[in-house]
Amino acid sequence: EQLVESGGGLVQPGGSLRLSCTASGLTFSTYVMTWYRQALGKTRELVADISPGGVRRDYADPVKGRFAISRDDAKNTVYLQMNGLKAEDTAVYYCNAWKGAGNDYWGQGTQVTVSS
Repeated sequence: EQLVESGGGLVQPGGSLRLSCTASGLTFSTYVMTWYRQALGKTRELVADISPGGVRRDYADPVKGRFAISRDDAKNTVYLQMNGLKAEDTAVYYCNAWKGAGNDYWGQGTQVTVSS
């Protein structure tokens, strides 16, 4: 089981990025997919999650209205569209796949830096 994130980078305040996380070795469509982030010196926090089938999507308050999570089960990929980026969005972003105890997988993370 493997999750690989991509799409991070350096962007100016107000800019946009789209993160991708592609899974292999698991039945992707059956997992809740979640994006977390961890800023330097801070604890990891949930950013957004999406249920199997994409029926339910939840967002942390700081990103509501700016970020959008989506999934493409045919491509085993979950996305995080990030618009209106702020300096406080700077963090390493991690992808997680979960469907219960023993079925909990993490990617290696991708760095997002928002700076002028």
